Amino acid sequence: MIRRGLRAAARLGHHGALPGGPYILPTFSLVSAFGSSMDSLVSRFCQEKTDLKNYALPNASWCPDMLNLYHEFLEKTKADGWIRLPSFKSNRNHIQGLKLPLVLTVSSDKSDCHIFTRCIKTEGQGYEYVIFFHPSKKKSVCLFQPGPYLEGPRGFAHGGSLAAMIDETFSKTAYLTGDGLFTLNLNTRFKNLIRMGSLAVLNVGVEKVEDQKLYISCVAQSTDQQTVYAKASGTFLQLQLEEDSSQYYTLCLQESLLPTALPTWDTPQSSGGCPGSNW
Repeated sequence: MIRRGLRAAARLGHHGALPGGPYILPTFSLVSAFGSSMDSLVSRFCQEKTDLKNYALPNASWCPDMLNLYHEFLEKTKADGWIRLPSFKSNRNHIQGLKLPLVLTVSSDKSDCHIFTRCIKTEGQGYEYVIFFHPSKKKSVCLFQPGPYLEGPRGFAHGGSLAAMIDETFSKTAYLTGDGLFTLNLNTRFKNLIRMGSLAVLNVGVEKVEDQKLYISCVAQSTDQQTVYAKASGTFLQLQLEEDSSQYYTLCLQESLLPTALPTWDTPQSSGGCPGSNW
């Protein structure tokens, strides 16, 4: 048994997985298992031909500030390298054929699943938002208008709704920048309240990438940049998918090293951080 374990450890050493040690997912490669670069990830996420409803398009509930900024960024998509990200009902609609490693798959596949920030169907009542992404700058801007179903203090948005919106913008930025799939931690410092129906602009950027982790920051502020609503930082785990990871987990199964439960992350959790909260 010990001899077999040592042989397996030697074979798995380059993946960072050792028997009985912290469970580390496969090493990330800049060319993902889809055989794709960031451009390919973006094109896969932003499907051009689809019959799915895009919730990131303007509707009658959008305030003038949100409409104005939306059209400003729409112009930037034509010349400045920005990309408007569509927002469908579920992430499975964005990434057809996404294959997670064996230990992260689920047996049920309900068709009524919604992204958390798209769970309120009535326009203007919940999360109204659109995300613009700049691949070369590794930055995103989210225009977020909270509706009355997100109320916390009377007349103002609940702080948790802003934290969820930050996490959602982080997750899309992390994935498109480099296969970042899981929130390891999310730290948010609230500064001011957001009035219901007003606009918050979330400026998000990738600070660094190292050790299979992406470190991302955010400043949420008013349209005129005079009021800061929150500042946040987060860490996301990169996860290589499909071919390489399937070979890795096959090897783990052969050596009886695969854990029976979900992995225990080796990064400390802060309040609000939750592995797998976005995907």
